[in-house]
Amino acid sequence: MQRIILYAVVLLCTLVSKMYSQETFEKRAKSIAENIRMVTQEQKDSLRMEVENIEKKRENGSISPETAATQKLNAAEKRAEIIEKRVAEQDAKLQQLIKDEVDGKTAPEENFGGTIIVIGSSGNDSIGKHKTEINIGSMKIYKGEDQKIQRMAKRTTSQFVFAFGLNNLITDGDSNSVENSDFETWGSRFVEWGYTFNTRILKDNNLLHFKYGLSLMYNNLRPTGNRYFVKEGDETTLQTFDDDLRENKFKNSMLVLPLHLEFDFTPKTVGDDGVTRFRTHKSVRLGIGGFAGLNYQSTQKLRYEEDDIRIKNKQKGDFNVSTLVYGLSSYIGIGATSLYVKYNLNPVFKDNPVDQHNISMGLRFDFN
Repeated sequence: MQRIILYAVVLLCTLVSKMYSQETFEKRAKSIAENIRMVTQEQKDSLRMEVENIEKKRENGSISPETAATQKLNAAEKRAEIIEKRVAEQDAKLQQLIKDEVDGKTAPEENFGGTIIVIGSSGNDSIGKHKTEINIGSMKIYKGEDQKIQRMAKRTTSQFVFAFGLNNLITDGDSNSVENSDFETWGSRFVEWGYTFNTRILKDNNLLHFKYGLSLMYNNLRPTGNRYFVKEGDETTLQTFDDDLRENKFKNSMLVLPLHLEFDFTPKTVGDDGVTRFRTHKSVRLGIGGFAGLNYQSTQKLRYEEDDIRIKNKQKGDFNVSTLVYGLSSYIGIGATSLYVKYNLNPVFKDNPVDQHNISMGLRFDFN
């Protein structure tokens, strides 16, 4: 919930920023009008103070009434000249602004400074030459349009990856193991997040890319039928719990190296400077590859009531889970969003009589 609220606040800031960015001409004209008002008010205040000082001198007899009248007149003329001069300068700016607007010469808003906050995808390349883009999804900061285009068109780029979806086990020799699963379909889920690099393989062709990085994977299983995992020697089995379980979750946490050959159908572009640029994550993408790493922690969380007392039991151990994890993975999608499938070639439990393999399906986001 806190994350959703944070995203909503950032999104609101983005919308407000875009709303104000559409008022460039009006803001500049308003600024000139405000300058004129400030100049006039400033000189009026100064004149009032001078007149008060002159009046005090007249009252205490240091100057004659005639001299006081003359000094007041001179002060008023001086302030009037200053107002006329400064207002004329601002008026000239206003007239030039109006002329440039009519002639279409007014510099667009994108050439002015400011900050843009982007959530998710890479956003628009045309952020303005002097604007700063803070991209929350990809965890990048671009200082100006030129820097963004140059960095995103490099031969090697980087992405923040986030994926989630459903998780289950496939049992060797049982073709219906998923349909008749021992685990809840919607309750068993996976989450993955990591950081990847994407390198264009061919110098002058944008189709083939080598994608590699580091990810944290979390595979959760929720057994059906009030059951939980029990380690008995070299074997780990599902057994019925004595009390009614309010929650039973088994989680494997893994650190892996994902490797993919990515086909990116984003066409190359030619900029105004005549330079050919190879962008990524702008069209259909297909990734084929796999992953390898270590299962660094297995935990089982049980919640139940005993004699009207709520109990939370969290167990950590190896549960005979395979330490070395490796498998196949693939994704296909458009832009940053893809359908994602992963299959572990290693058995979940290394010494069980029948091997079971983890399979995950869901959505993947590559924030470029």
